[in-house]
Amino acid sequence: MKNTTVTLTFNTERLDALIYHMGKKDSELNEELSDYLQKMYEKYVPQATREYLDDKIAREEATKPARPRRQTEPARERSSGSQNEGNAGSL
Repeated sequence: MKNTTVTLTFNTERLDALIYHMGKKDSELNEELSDYLQKMYEKYVPQATREYLDDKIAREEATKPARPRRQTEPARERSSGSQNEGNAGSL
């Protein structure tokens, strides 16, 4: 699923105060904003459209190929070490 970043403009002093007081109540700004966006989505987007999008997203995620695992550092060192050994013998 592809996500989009939303940028907002808000007074810096007010934002600092908001974050400070949210921290006192163990709340996080990003979580609260995400929850609010979800509620707005549910309020304004018709149920049929939400169901269609949920199904489309589920199908896209089901057809995604598994990402290949990255090779670890020790494995790279072993493979490059064996190449160096072969080159050293030919000198």
